[in-house]
Amino acid sequence: MSLPIPRQRGNSPAPRTILAMVGTDVHRFDRLVDWLERWHTGRDAAAPEVRLVVQHGRSRAPRVPGGAPFLAHDELQRAMTEADLVVCHGGPATITEARRHGHLPIVVPRDPTRDEHVDNHQQLFARRLGAAGMVKLVEAEADLVEALDKGVADPLTYALAADPDRPDPRVAAATAVGRIVEDLVRASRAPGRRRWWR
Repeated sequence: MSLPIPRQRGNSPAPRTILAMVGTDVHRFDRLVDWLERWHTGRDAAAPEVRLVVQHGRSRAPRVPGGAPFLAHDELQRAMTEADLVVCHGGPATITEARRHGHLPIVVPRDPTRDEHVDNHQQLFARRLGAAGMVKLVEAEADLVEALDKGVADPLTYALAADPDRPDPRVAAATAVGRIVEDLVRASRAPGRRRWWR
């Protein structure tokens, strides 16, 4: 059975839809919510209209329409299908799911020095994926603003190409992410290294 090819984006009617997910970790990720909120409220009135959907978990609710603490699995699948752009934290499952839906996700990893996570595994993982071109890595607010503006102007900037002659991109993405996770696990087992998944 062949899997459906993710739909191409770029001819979407206004407004553009941006799905942002901070995950379900007990640690708050207010920094990403703040960045998204400032970007959304500070946009030029002449810019394309944007519908911002923020799954904010235990972080503060955004002061813009479209916030939800959690999305059920079917709601999340539908939101990813309908989104023009996906912004997310650095969780491997979230990144893989976004890529499976044909998105090159804009990834903002949680920072343990800001009490956003227990350790820096999201940063290590996201930086590695960013270097491999598997995500758009963002670690500063100005870079997020630039990425969002670029993505709203042309959503194909952050869409994975759907080419029926190449292997299914979802399988390739899952395989590549799996290899990176295995490498990180191997590295964490080295003598004197703390396990990163705790």
